[in-house]
Amino acid sequence: MNETRVGRVGQTGIYFGKCCRTFVNEKGWKSLISTVIISVILAWVIGDNTFSVNEPTKTGVFAMICGCIWIGMFNSVQLICRERDIIKREHRTGLHITSYMSAHLLFQLLLCMAEGMIITIVFSIFRDFPSSGIMLEWIGMEFFISFTLVIFSSDTIGLMISSIVKTENAAMTVMPFALIIELVLAGLMFPLPENAQLLPNFTVSSWGLKAVCTSADINEIPTWDTLSKLKEAAVGGSVSSWKDLGLTQEYDIAYDGTTQHLLSCWLMLILHSAAYTIIGTISLELVDHDKR
Repeated sequence: MNETRVGRVGQTGIYFGKCCRTFVNEKGWKSLISTVIISVILAWVIGDNTFSVNEPTKTGVFAMICGCIWIGMFNSVQLICRERDIIKREHRTGLHITSYMSAHLLFQLLLCMAEGMIITIVFSIFRDFPSSGIMLEWIGMEFFISFTLVIFSSDTIGLMISSIVKTENAAMTVMPFALIIELVLAGLMFPLPENAQLLPNFTVSSWGLKAVCTSADINEIPTWDTLSKLKEAAVGGSVSSWKDLGLTQEYDIAYDGTTQHLLSCWLMLILHSAAYTIIGTISLELVDHDKR
């Protein structure tokens, strides 16, 4: 029993080292450059009213989450299927699939953290963040955690796809469908019918949106209508005085500005990652039945 445990840990270390060498030899660091480019483009197009007006904030956060999902899936969607023949051969000679997946997950987590930090830094440079977060003094740290979890959850979707399909072409064919599902069912940009209201709970995008909007305390950010009433009341459109004037606006419980709600969003993203990892691992365990 001890030998099995040591064997699995040892294999994890071996394959983690392989992931690092592959990243260097195949210039995987270019993905970090593409993350910078995507972040700069998004920060440039989302507009100056992000985090100062309610509606543009939701739209801007949606764009951020879209970028995170794209980055995460693209990290891993071809990783496993390109090695399928090697995995099949090594599995028959003692490779533990759990060790193989654990190595990829550990490496991808580190990569996702680097990408999450890049996105956070770029947006903090180009856009004014709120003065503080729900939990932490610097809201950027909360954003970093949310971005990293969204990227990693999307990364595990890519790993799951790469574990199920048998070729790189098939992986790239499936990926756009996964992206469309995530974006359409996010529950923000596209109104869903009454009988589909629960579907966003099964998407990474929805929980990512909730996490970032919760950190920004979006219910406290005035809407265009509120700002219009402020202007009519001749208070100079002051963002900080709309409540003092007795104005009210709809409170969206999906973005409840509490620590408990933010932690629940992060937990759901972690659970999504775990679910996709389990599905991918089970699929890869069946590699010996591959008739290719």
